[in-house]
This record gives sequence, C-alpha cells and structure tokens, in this order.
Amino acid sequence: MDQNAPTPPVARKQPCIIEQLGRTRTDDFRWMKDENWQAVLRDPARLNPEIRAHLLAENAYTKAVLADTETLQQTLATEMKARIKQDDASVPMQDGAYAYYRRYEPGAQHPVFARRPHGGGEEILLDADAAAKGLAYYRVAAAAHSPDHRLFAYAADGQGSEVYEIRIKNLETGALLPEMISPSTGNFAFSPCSRFIFWTYRDENSRPAKIFCRRVGWAEDRLVYEEKDEGFYISVEAAASGGSIFINCGNQETSEVWRIPGAEPTASPTVIAPREPGLRYGVEDRGDTLIIRTNADGAVDFKIVQAPSAAPGRANWRDVVPHRAGHYITGVLALRDYILHAERAEANDRIVVTRRDGSWFPIAMEEPAYALRLEPGYEYATSNIRYVYSSPTTPAQWFDYDIATGARVLRKTQEIPSGHDPALYETRRLSARAADGAQIPVTVLMRRGTKLDGSAPVHLYGYGSYGISIPAGFSTNILSLVDRGWIHVIAHIRGGTEKGWNWFLDGRGTKKMNSFTDFIAVAEHLIAQGYARQKHIVAHGGSAGGLLMGAVLNLRPDLWAGVIAAVPFVDVLNTMSDTSLPMTPPEWPEWGNPITDPQAYDTIAAYSPYDNISAQDYPAVLATGGLSDPRVTYWEPAKFIAKLRGYTTGQAPLLLHINMQAGHAGAAGRFDALAETARDYAFAMWAVEGT
Repeated sequence: MDQNAPTPPVARKQPCIIEQLGRTRTDDFRWMKDENWQAVLRDPARLNPEIRAHLLAENAYTKAVLADTETLQQTLATEMKARIKQDDASVPMQDGAYAYYRRYEPGAQHPVFARRPHGGGEEILLDADAAAKGLAYYRVAAAAHSPDHRLFAYAADGQGSEVYEIRIKNLETGALLPEMISPSTGNFAFSPCSRFIFWTYRDENSRPAKIFCRRVGWAEDRLVYEEKDEGFYISVEAAASGGSIFINCGNQETSEVWRIPGAEPTASPTVIAPREPGLRYGVEDRGDTLIIRTNADGAVDFKIVQAPSAAPGRANWRDVVPHRAGHYITGVLALRDYILHAERAEANDRIVVTRRDGSWFPIAMEEPAYALRLEPGYEYATSNIRYVYSSPTTPAQWFDYDIATGARVLRKTQEIPSGHDPALYETRRLSARAADGAQIPVTVLMRRGTKLDGSAPVHLYGYGSYGISIPAGFSTNILSLVDRGWIHVIAHIRGGTEKGWNWFLDGRGTKKMNSFTDFIAVAEHLIAQGYARQKHIVAHGGSAGGLLMGAVLNLRPDLWAGVIAAVPFVDVLNTMSDTSLPMTPPEWPEWGNPITDPQAYDTIAAYSPYDNISAQDYPAVLATGGLSDPRVTYWEPAKFIAKLRGYTTGQAPLLLHINMQAGHAGAAGRFDALAETARDYAFAMWAVEGT
C-alpha cells in the first residue's frame, strides 16, 4: 500500500435500529440525512455543519486521489468542447407567421430563445445565459409562447432543487409581467385563447399536487384540480388542435386523464375514463374525436383507439391501430389528417403514419442500431412532420417530411467542429443470453478494426428501470473513450422497454433482480466473445441506473475495474420506507411498498445495494450526487461509500463527489457539464490502469 496515498474520511457511526414488519436492520449512517433536508433543498446554506464538513472532506479526498488525472480531465473536457458547435441553433419550427428556435452565442452556457416573423428580423424571447449571470446554477426546464404569439412563458430553477419559478413576458412591450408563479414543477400550458395559463403546483414535499389556472396579468390563482393520491403524478398540457386542455394523472401502473374544452378554459374538467388499477392511457385531441393510446383489453404493448369528444368513455373506444405483441407503441401525435405513432421492437424505433382511410406506412431506418425521434410541431392542420435520426456512428440529422407528397428534406446535420468520420467507427448489435434464456439486446460502438481479444477496455452502460429505453444514438462525449481504444457498450436490460412492455414488467417489482443479472450476463457475454476481459470493464449508470451499479457491484465485484454510480439510488429500503421523500409514494408501483407489504420488504432487502454490502474485494468506485437533488438525495451515495469503506477487503479507492451547487442532473451549463463527464471518464481510465 502506498504510504503517501491520501487518507479517506472516516464517517462516524451512530447505529440506528429500525424495526419494520417484524424485521430489524441497523443503519450506522442515518445521521447523514439532515433533519431539515426539505429546507436544505431550497437553501443549501442551511445544511447541518457536520454533514457539510463531511461532504467537503469527501470531495477533497476524491480530488486528491484523482490529482494525477487532472491534466487528462482538462484534455478530455477540451476535446469534448471542441466537438460542440459554439453557435449551434435548432432548426426553426414554424407556427403561423413565426418560426421559433433556440440558439447559442459562442461561449454561452445557456441558450437564447428566439423567433423570426416572415420577412422580419430576429426577436429575442429570453437570453438564458444573461439570466444565469451571477448564479451558481440555472436551468430553464420549459418555455412556450402563447397561441396568439403575444406572450412567452418560461420555468427556471435557480438552485437545482427542481422548484421552478414561472415568468411571463409580454412580447408586444418586451416587459416581464410582475406576477411570478411559484412553487411549480416547471409544467405549464397556455389556454387556446391565450388569456389563461395553467400550471402545476409543487407542494411542501416537492410533489406535483394541484393544477391552478391564472388569468394572465393577474396575481390570483383558481384551483382546477387537486390530486388526493400522493402516489400519483399530475401535469397539464394543451392540445395542438386547440380543442382541449388535458390534465394527466398517473403512476407506473394506472393513469387517468381529465379534459377541459379548449373553447371553455374556465369550465370544470371532466374525466375521460375513471382510473382503474392497471389501466393506462393518454389522450390526443382531433377536433370532435379523441385519439387514445392505451393498454386496455389486454393490449400489453398498447394500441390506439378513438372516441367521440362528447362521449369519450371506454364504452365508445374503437380500435384505430390494433395491438401487435412485440411492437410497443411509445407515443402518439394526432394531426388533422393523420395519426402518427412511434413504436419500438428489438431495441429499435420506427414512426408509423396512419391516414384517415386507415391505410398506413412506416418510416424506418436500416442501420443495425439507431435512435429515431419524432419532434412534435406547433401546427395541427399540416402534412409536414419532423424527425431526428442518429446512430452511435452517425451524428444527428433533422428531416422534414411531407406525408402528402413523400418529399423528405434534410434540414440539419449535427456539426462536429473538430471533425468526425463515421467510416472510422463500427456499430454492432449483439444478443446476450440471460440466465433464464431471455435474449438481451446489446449495442456496441468501437473503432473499426479494434481487436476482439480482450485487450480493449470496455465502458458498459445500463439503466433498466421505469420502462425507460436507452437509445442507440450519437454521443460526442463517448468518442473521447472510443478514440482511445475503448469499446462502448449499452446493455438493453430488462426494466426498460427495448423489447416491449413485457420487457419492462420482467425487470420491476418482484422481478427486479432480472435487471441486475441481465447486466452481468452482458458482461460475461462480452468476455466470452472477446470484446472484454474480467477486471477490464468499467460499469456506468445513473439514478436508477446507479441502483443497477450498486447491485452488480455487490453481486459480482470481480468483474469490474471500476464502477461509476452517478446520483445512485442505492438506499432503496430506507427511501421506499420514508413517505416524506418526494418520490416514495409514487414509486411504490415500481419497487413495492416495504411499509405494508412483507414480500415487498423482503424483495427490496435482497438487492438494496446499501443493505447488501458485505466483506468483499470491491473495485474502485466513483459515486456522485447533488446537494439540491430531490430525486436521489445526497445522503444515499454518501452513506453508500461510507459503509463500503467499512467492509471492503481490498485497497481500491472508494470515492464520493457531491456537487454542492446542483441537483439531480449535475451542472446545468453545456460546458460546465463537460467537466463532470471528463472526471468520470478520467476515473474510468485510471481504474483500468490500476488493475
């Protein structure tokens, strides 16, 4: 052991015995959760001094351990920045007489929101970079103009806690209205008449709890909807047709939608179909008809139905796009003359267009692994749509497509200022066999000609929760590893929806262990096929993907050279037993409720990373967090690392870094975020070199 190596902080132990459902566990580091954590989210300066000192000591230790990589980190950040077009801009989206877009000034961390009238010059709606001046953190989560183009609203978070303030600007005078809207989740929508704004209230537990309506220019709010079930998320949106304002309610299993007629924004909402356990649906407006994506009638991978706006109950639902097992319908867009839906099969997406006569055709791509995304526009009575295509080797391309004529126009190709030659890289789609025989899709990116003899280090990324699919898209940052001889791999494990809704169901609740064993099976497959070798793989995941990292770290520490656990959800049993936390009741359908259900308790206890740390030779670990994070609170990674240090039988450093000025997503600026990615990649290279 190097006698000159930095010494890690030693967190004091204060055993807390927890008795629950006849079971007992001990938490030595429960004290790291600030008693006034909700106040800390809104004002980080209120953090308990002892906790602050410990977190700062952890940050200092991580910096000291990785000191030899600082030059590498700067090099990585510089080259990643060189791949970003400094004055990048989105493709303008037409809405009547205006085209709306975002652009960056050279060197700016945040965008300018702007528009151009036909034949006119640019009008700046919001300079987010100027608004962020003097703030350690600033993020605009949502921005929208009113249908009459006279108003512009945006939701901004100034500390990373996801408590947003909504401001409205009068575009005729250029002045901000004095009335602000807060505390909000950042979700809002203008009424079709532009006279009202609907917004979602964030309560003292940081949960979306109510929908309010405010007449623009007034300070008073009218309660429109209140969600009584603390396990349900809610949001509001206005249909592009102008025919409806929808209030969406739901969790991972059940949903419910309420409708306000677009022409009567002050009317009380009426329910489309009352919530039924297990019934999920979402609604689009098409004039006198509603288009509904649903899993009703056993449509596990969803189908599309329609119903009259005047009588939208389930009795009147009629199939438009029938259910096809294995073709998971991920989203729907209703235009006046067409219905578009996105569907996923075998980890790849396609867009399907259905005409009013029922005929349909797909928009699909031919690469073995790719990402395809439909970009909803502002206009309803149109035949023009926009989609974005990329693959691990191909930078993003924006296409405008005219459904009526079949004409396709390339509007933009992502520019890589420092250069990029797709021919130098190769994408492969592999299939790894899970322990129970399931075939797991695996996406591989590497330099063409890379030897498959186990000599190349592997960056293995996974998520596997909430039905979220990890797209096989283009990333400029990952090239910093691939260009250094690394192989980048995405494991499309169960818990996502890469192979349909059943792929999700097989990786949640009582079947959650499948996510972890799938990831291990992918690593073993890579080793067997020559892509990797043991202790030459760095595993990487964030949030619920950080749970994945903690689980596979405990299950198979021998596989990894290092593990990067970003904002990791590792204290599952304690978090799912704490109803004061923002996401606990809404998350019970995903993980189970260990407060009332003994089976859920035992299932979670069997994999919860914090509760399954044991005496093993753990590899190097880098866990990160954000002090203002309301989703995965800072104490989860802090407790995890402190406990790991007490059990590991090896010498590999166990590192923690808490961003003291940010939340779940880390640094908000487009360049500031690169420093965090550079640190993670430098850690990965350092970990491999040390094995």
